[in-house]
Amino acid sequence: QVQLVESGGGLVQAGASLKLTCVASGGVFHSYAMAWFRQAPGKEREWLGGISWNGGSIYYANSVKGRFTISRDNAKKTAYLQMDNLKPEDTAVYYCAQGDPALYGNAPSFWGQGTQVTVSS
Repeated sequence: QVQLVESGGGLVQAGASLKLTCVASGGVFHSYAMAWFRQAPGKEREWLGGISWNGGSIYYANSVKGRFTISRDNAKKTAYLQMDNLKPEDTAVYYCAQGDPALYGNAPSFWGQGTQVTVSS
């Protein structure tokens, strides 16, 4: 069973940066795509982007393209979400996920528990 644990969330001011980390245990990390999603209060879960098993392909949602960067380190079984120029509308619970369909925004096989990001104006 794969377990994904996110960290790095917090409260920041608009314009700040945060880097979220997702550490995996169990399974074969380097064989599958990783993705990031978020869910704001009262809204549906939103796909932010995905990275292929070897990092060779990375896709982003239009809403975060140019501000967010996804990366991974297979040796550390870790995926990252670098978030720059944060806006109050980025406030949400952020989730990492594993599974090839998630590369393009479809349902992953495994989810993390989420980490809260709050951006104040």
